[in-house]
Amino acid sequence: MSGNTLAGRYAAYRRGPEPRSAALTAGLGLWVFMGVATTLFSLFLVAYVMRMSGSDAVRIALPWQLWLSSALLAAGSLALHRSAVSARGLRLGDTRRWLLAGGIGALGFLAVQWWAWAALLAAQVMPAGNPGGSFFYLLTAVHGLHVAGGIAAWAWTARAAWQPTADLASLAWRIALCARYWHFLLAVWAVLFAALAWLTPEVARFICGVTP
Repeated sequence: MSGNTLAGRYAAYRRGPEPRSAALTAGLGLWVFMGVATTLFSLFLVAYVMRMSGSDAVRIALPWQLWLSSALLAAGSLALHRSAVSARGLRLGDTRRWLLAGGIGALGFLAVQWWAWAALLAAQVMPAGNPGGSFFYLLTAVHGLHVAGGIAAWAWTARAAWQPTADLASLAWRIALCARYWHFLLAVWAVLFAALAWLTPEVARFICGVTP
């Protein structure tokens, strides 16, 4: 397929009211979903701070695997951004390569998170008993479910990208939405990771105004 043909299809796509409407509707829906998810994670974090202010709270030592999983999520977010840029530039090969890299990064993130869980369980940090451990499993599990949902959307997009008649004009906004969601997941994870790593019972009590 020639570059002129691709450019013509992209221009026609942008002029079409139905595809433009679909992209706007999907984009709005994603913003609403991310707003709801932000509220959910905010409530969990408030509960975590309040629970860590208790007299029985002990901060757990986080496994080193979390640094690796964070790097994989960041790499996946960057790769999806590059894929979206490549799609807008009508570069099908680069679009596919970066899209694949983004999915691998997300899958790797989940695999390493599971590895971190196994490391904590081996260290006798159980889901029940210590508030620090309980909220670690809760927060990482809820975030992991959101990542898994993103992987489902990525798989749907990747399936379209590997069709023989892949339409880059249509793929561009789909991949852009995936990239936006990955950026959101990365931001949420950065906040969760910071809270799990550096929120001590003393800080939690100070925030909650609890006297030891």
